[in-house]
Amino acid sequence: MRNNSLFIILQKMRRPFLVILITYTIAILGLILIDEIDANGNPYKMSIFDAFYFISYTATTIGFGETPFTFSYPQRMWVTFSIYLTVLGWFYSIGSLISLFQDKLFLQEIEKAKFLRQIKNLNEKFIVILGYNQITRKIIIKAMEQGFRTVVIERDKMKIHNLILENFTPTVPVLYSENYSIRVLETAGLKKRNCKAIVSLFEDDALNLKITLMAKALNKNIKIAVKSTTTNHTENLKDLDAEVVVNPFSIISSEINLALCSPNLFKLEKWIYGLDSLNITSPIFPKGLYIVCGYGRMGRKIFEKLNENDIGMKLVEIDKNKNHELTKDEISNIVFGNADDKELLLDIGIKDAVAIAAVTDDDTTNLSILATAKKLNPKIITIVRENDMVDDFLFKNAKINHIFTPSKILVNKVTNALVMPLSDKFIKQIIKKDNEWASKLVSRLVKDINEKPLLMEFEINEALTPQIYKHLLANETLFFSLFSISLYNKELKNNVVPLLLQREDDIILLPEWKEEIKIGDKILLACDEHAKNDIEYICQNVYEFYYAITGKEKQIIFKGNK
Repeated sequence: MRNNSLFIILQKMRRPFLVILITYTIAILGLILIDEIDANGNPYKMSIFDAFYFISYTATTIGFGETPFTFSYPQRMWVTFSIYLTVLGWFYSIGSLISLFQDKLFLQEIEKAKFLRQIKNLNEKFIVILGYNQITRKIIIKAMEQGFRTVVIERDKMKIHNLILENFTPTVPVLYSENYSIRVLETAGLKKRNCKAIVSLFEDDALNLKITLMAKALNKNIKIAVKSTTTNHTENLKDLDAEVVVNPFSIISSEINLALCSPNLFKLEKWIYGLDSLNITSPIFPKGLYIVCGYGRMGRKIFEKLNENDIGMKLVEIDKNKNHELTKDEISNIVFGNADDKELLLDIGIKDAVAIAAVTDDDTTNLSILATAKKLNPKIITIVRENDMVDDFLFKNAKINHIFTPSKILVNKVTNALVMPLSDKFIKQIIKKDNEWASKLVSRLVKDINEKPLLMEFEINEALTPQIYKHLLANETLFFSLFSISLYNKELKNNVVPLLLQREDDIILLPEWKEEIKIGDKILLACDEHAKNDIEYICQNVYEFYYAITGKEKQIIFKGNK
C-alpha cells in the first residue's frame, strides 16, 4: 500500500496553483510593459525581478511601497487592478487548501503515511491484532505486560477513536481499512521478522479461515491465533497449520469436565490464567440432575461432557426450530419453552436438581433464569454464561457459583499461547494427569512459594541468559538447582518450583533440581518476586552468577592510567 497523500495534494491543488500562476503572470506582465519614470525623469522599464518582487508583497497584502521608483498614474491604476486580481486568486487558493485539509480521503492517506512510518520504525517484537473491542483490548494490555508491542487493523472509525483515547504506552499503531486483504496485512508488517503473531477472533468462521490462508502465504513462520465455533472448522484451521485455534465453548465444556473429575487441575488452570489463587475452595460440581437452559453451541458442548460422565440432565430451549437438528438422545432430554418460567422448571424437576446452567446468548435472560431457579431451590448450584464483560458487576453481585465468560477465555487462551507459550504447553500436559497428581502439585506450590506464585519462562541463549550461555559454551556443567540459589546467602534457597522443561521436542513436567541445564532449553518456573529478581541477576550479571556458582564475591577490576 503506497503513500498517496502527495498525489492527492497535487491533484486537489492543481487548479489553485494555476490560478495564482495566471494572476501573478498577468500582474507582472502589466508592470513590465507600462513605462515608469526614474529619479531623473527619464523613461524606465521595470525589470522582471522588480515586478515579481513588488507583486509578491502586494498580493499578500504586506505592502512595502512603490519600488524602485515612484509609480506613474498608469502604473498605479494597473497595481490597483492587480491587487484585486491576485488577492482573489489567493482567497480561492486558501479556500481550496482548507477544503483539502477537511477531505476524508486526504486525511485517511495522512494517517496511513503515519502508520507506515510507525511500522517501519517498529523494531521490537509485535503482534498484529485484527479488530478492536473488549477482548482485543485485554489482549493488548496483557501482551504489553510481557514486553510485546501490538498493531491493530480496524474497519470501524469509532473504535479507532476509542483506541486512541485509551492512550496506550507505548503507542499502539492502528490502521483503518474496510477489508482485511493481503495488501493490508503486508502493510501492517506481517512480513517483518519481529512480527511474531496475528490474532483473528471474528465470529465469521469463513473470514478467520481466509485470514489464516493469507497470513501463512505472507509469512510461514508467523503464529496464528484464530477463533473457531465448530469442530469441523477447527480441523480445517489445524490443517492450515494455525497454531492457536480457540473454541471458547469447547474450552468451557472441558473446564466443567475438569471441575467434575479433577477439581485440583481446574484450580491449577485458573491460577495459570491469573483468575484465582491456589487457596480457593475447590469448585463444587456435585453429581445428580443438571438443568441446562439454552441449547446453542455452549449448551451442546456441556451436554456432551455431562453425557460422558453419566450425569442426568434436562435441556431447556426456547427455539422449537432446533428440533430437527437434535439427535434421539437429545430429543429425549429436551423441553421447549421459557427457562425462567416457574411452572416449566417445576415440571422438569428443579427442586430435585443439584445444578442449573443458564447458557443462552443473552445476559439478562441468564440472570433471570438463575434468580427464578434459586427461589424454587435455594440450595441449587448455579452456573452461568456471561456474554458481555461490561456486565461483570451484575454477575459478581448475583452470588452465582460458577461464571464462565467466553470473551475472557479467548483473552486468556490467546495471550498465554502467544506471549507465554510454555505455560500454555504446561496446561496441555497437566490436563492428562489425575486429581491426586494435581493436589500434590497445588500443596507443593502453596508450601514452597505462596498461594499465588508468579510464572517465569525463558530460554537458555546468549540474548536472555548470557552468563549461563557462556558457562555452558565452555563445556561446564550446570543444574536446575542454580535457579533456587539465594543471592542474599548462597546456603539459603529461594522459593522456586520448576514446572516444565522443553528440550527440542521433548517436554519434561516438574524437572528435578539435579536436571542438567543445556543450551536451547526452554524453562518454566513458579516463584515469588524475590526469587524472580535473583534468577534474572544470575542469568545476566557476571558478578551475581559468579557468586551463585562459587559462593564468593568476584573482584571488580578497575582499568586506569598507569
